[in-house]
Amino acid sequence: MKIVRRDPPRRFSVGHDGEIALSHCADVALTPDEQVTFTSDSGSEYDVVRKAWGYYATPSLNRRLPGHGLRPALVRSGEATYLLLVERDAEQAFHAYLESQNMEVILWLDGPADVLPRQEGN
Repeated sequence: MKIVRRDPPRRFSVGHDGEIALSHCADVALTPDEQVTFTSDSGSEYDVVRKAWGYYATPSLNRRLPGHGLRPALVRSGEATYLLLVERDAEQAFHAYLESQNMEVILWLDGPADVLPRQEGN
């Protein structure tokens, strides 16, 4: 594994109206069969695994991911499609974000749709 820190971080704007400022802090280069785990203060974890053919972009959607406090959603923003991972107990912030960015949930990817409350139209 090779980590290249960006100091200072590269800053750029994203979002529906460009109002969100992101900071690109590091690049991580993995060789096949290496894993990086991202953690948060809430206790959620997110793994990325490099394989010879590409990447496992998420842990198993219906087992490890929810076990680490995350729920996968396929989301549309205009013609763009995203895979978003929603932290447990952050549903209200998630739905507020979707609304502010003109996004909608296409499909929850972890099975039954009754784990998070759905807003009308989702």
